[in-house]
Amino acid sequence: MAAIGRFQKGDEVFYAKVVDGELFKLKGDVFGSPTFAKKPIPMKGVKTLVPVVPSKIIAVGLNYADHAGESGMDIPKEPLFWLKAPSSLLPDGGKIEIPFAGHRVDYEAELVIVIGRRMRNVTAAAAARYIFGYTAGQDITDRTIQKSELQWARCKSFDTFTPLGPYVETKINPHELTIQLFQNGQLRQNSNTRQLIFNCFELVSFISTNITLLPGDVIFTGTSSGIGPIESGDRLEVRIQGLTPLINTVK
Repeated sequence: MAAIGRFQKGDEVFYAKVVDGELFKLKGDVFGSPTFAKKPIPMKGVKTLVPVVPSKIIAVGLNYADHAGESGMDIPKEPLFWLKAPSSLLPDGGKIEIPFAGHRVDYEAELVIVIGRRMRNVTAAAAARYIFGYTAGQDITDRTIQKSELQWARCKSFDTFTPLGPYVETKINPHELTIQLFQNGQLRQNSNTRQLIFNCFELVSFISTNITLLPGDVIFTGTSSGIGPIESGDRLEVRIQGLTPLINTVK
């Protein structure tokens, strides 16, 4: 497998392998040992959905040293994580909605881990065997609310606040990938996953010692420096080396 997406045509929702812009429909369990149709399906009327349906969205904070610096916060000794509402998911091409006029709402480009097997208390050395793949995401944040509350769930869980996709790349090394965000064509975030304080395998291991992870669960690995506000009409593009870009607009 390589790039895997989730799609809808009419009333049918299905997974497919994406090869040179063509879709080859999946047969069997996407997290098992699936096979794929030999002929691509017609693209007319096909809609791209978020690539997985997670039981949990786990977000990690302050996991890039440069972002901790710009935020004026100490580097954590252990991963700092919280949960986001699955109802906040938004597919590639969807519109991010700002809920309150006058609030500052920020973009945050992130590499996202997709879990492929049920896991609990897994070591970092074994973590790769439990990861299905990686995709692009954004942890959109209402900063006005974040600064007024101790808990971060509300400020990050509004509908449309978790763009994800468009596809899961199953064959990629996550440890040295460029990650960028462009706002209306202007480069705003520009980093590399080698600057992660806790790498992907360490995150998966640590989280699995606290929470049982299930196939399809996603882990947002943190954002780099360069965060900034969004406004209606913006076009946001997350570009991560080896992944299909994630593009969303704001209204």
